[in-house]
Amino acid sequence: MKGDLPLNSECNEYPQLQPTVENLSQALFTVNRHAKTAPNPKFLYKVKHDSLQKLLKEGKAKKIGLHFSRNPKNSQQQSDVLIKCGRYTFHLPPSKEDFTALPHLGKLDQSVRNPRTSLSLNQAKKLLMNYTGLKEDQHEPPQRKKHRYEKPVFKKLGESYF
Repeated sequence: MKGDLPLNSECNEYPQLQPTVENLSQALFTVNRHAKTAPNPKFLYKVKHDSLQKLLKEGKAKKIGLHFSRNPKNSQQQSDVLIKCGRYTFHLPPSKEDFTALPHLGKLDQSVRNPRTSLSLNQAKKLLMNYTGLKEDQHEPPQRKKHRYEKPVFKKLGESYF
């Protein structure tokens, strides 16, 4: 152990993190960072969304304004809601009410960065899943059966395929 958190002797895991605003915002940062490169990011984005919604409802996070998206989907322009939670900021898709209630802040300032954290993805997911009550297996896509490759069958000219 390189001076990290002490290991729990019973089950070889890190001790349970408390759901403080600082811990939750670090966990959100970790999950969000991993979701951008995950093979199946749906669950990670769902945990982020539900956690931020709960933090907003509890008054532990605050909507600051709207930003133009860096990567708009099918339109020329798209906006995201900027949310401040602890020392971190996050973006979520806006609701209709957000467009009337929040100021538009223009383009995202690329020089503003969230502080780094050393929280592992497993710790972050566990903390946010406990906080929101989500279970990972609820959002896993059904496993598709891989089909074996079959060589094409070529018939002589004039022969029927049926």
